[in-house]
Amino acid sequence: MVDTDLLVIGGGMAGLTAAARAAKDGLRVVVVEIGDDVGGSARFAGYAWTAPSHEVMDAVNPRGDRALRHALVDRFADGIEWIRSLGVEAKDPVPLLGFGRGHQFDTNQYVDLCRQLVVRSGGEVRLRTQTSRLLTQDGRVVGAELTGPDGPAEVRATWTLLATGGLQGDPEMLREKVHPRAGDLQLRANPHSSGAGYRLATAVGAATGPEDAGFYGHLVPSGVPFADPSDFVDLSLYYSEHALLLNVEGRRFTDETLGDHLTTMALLEQPEARGLLVCDARVHRDWIVASYVEGAVAVDKFAIASRRGGRVGLAETLDELEYLPEEWGYDGAAIAKAIEEFNRAAAAGEPLEPARRNDAAPIDEGPWYVIECEPAVTFTFHGIRTDDRARVLGTDGLPLLGLLCAGSDSGGLYHRAYAGGLAPALVFGLAAAATAAARVTA
Repeated sequence: MVDTDLLVIGGGMAGLTAAARAAKDGLRVVVVEIGDDVGGSARFAGYAWTAPSHEVMDAVNPRGDRALRHALVDRFADGIEWIRSLGVEAKDPVPLLGFGRGHQFDTNQYVDLCRQLVVRSGGEVRLRTQTSRLLTQDGRVVGAELTGPDGPAEVRATWTLLATGGLQGDPEMLREKVHPRAGDLQLRANPHSSGAGYRLATAVGAATGPEDAGFYGHLVPSGVPFADPSDFVDLSLYYSEHALLLNVEGRRFTDETLGDHLTTMALLEQPEARGLLVCDARVHRDWIVASYVEGAVAVDKFAIASRRGGRVGLAETLDELEYLPEEWGYDGAAIAKAIEEFNRAAAAGEPLEPARRNDAAPIDEGPWYVIECEPAVTFTFHGIRTDDRARVLGTDGLPLLGLLCAGSDSGGLYHRAYAGGLAPALVFGLAAAATAAARVTA
């Protein structure tokens, strides 16, 4: 049996942030990770960002937990300074998603430095290790039973942090917690995030939620499987907020301009959860072949989808949309008519239904680029309920003694809205370390 101050279950962004901060504060730390290496989905990312103010956060995420969303805004700058304190360059802020501000940094360097800090401080990082159950004593979580390469083991801890990355890797949990069709979505995250933290927490009485909170993901070309993690970005059709999205019935159903991440949730709820993304030469020139985020490499998403065998088409005139392949299952003439009517109303300045709040320009400059797309999931907004100190809450609303949670395992921060993924892992990972340090050293 091992005794430690902080047991971290999950070696991704949230878990390693908490572990490294706690180790730097003098705590004994043990990190256990089910995979062959630490880093999780953070290794596939490159920016930490969120809303720049309470007002912006409240506007884009009004149904998220108020204390959590405000803590994220208030503590984000401290999180960036923590990254820099480890010797990792966090570049000057750039705009993201039209309302956020964030910093590009080398996430691989960051997670590797966090691991090194834990080990140099006398802590442990155990790979290929599963957590069987949480240990409790006198109403407090006091560690966990583990199974690793050397067999079963027990770690006793003053504090235990759940940071396993969420439940999106479990299709059945996606069907139950997100949508009946969500289990069929492509996963644009590491496959080890399959609900381990959620199951461990609920087994000791943790509250979960919120219901119908949605998920974070992006539209991707339908029928094009991810070949490797670089596809998580290369195949994501970020430009959809400037295009038109029509369902299999040939109609628009959402304000695409509010963001691809929101359109993704809306498409899941449409018939067959697929649709045609149509843009014109203006959008292709200004958004498809340009950098979506300042400083990022420009990638031609249409060309990639075409090379990879996606359902794509190029129409020199709208009339050519009538010749969409029959096997796609769309009425091409109806698609063309819907676009023509949209262009007429947009050019006349008439109200659009659904609205186009951020880009109401016509899609009328030929040629037209067509990609059939579908949703892909990165993580869910339903999860373990916590307070802003990363303490897990029980079904009575009170903290469960000894148990913390951070990152995509947690729920409540976002509700059918999104303002950054790495930022909450960073901010609440640091909060978990602070909570552990305060109680351990008291």
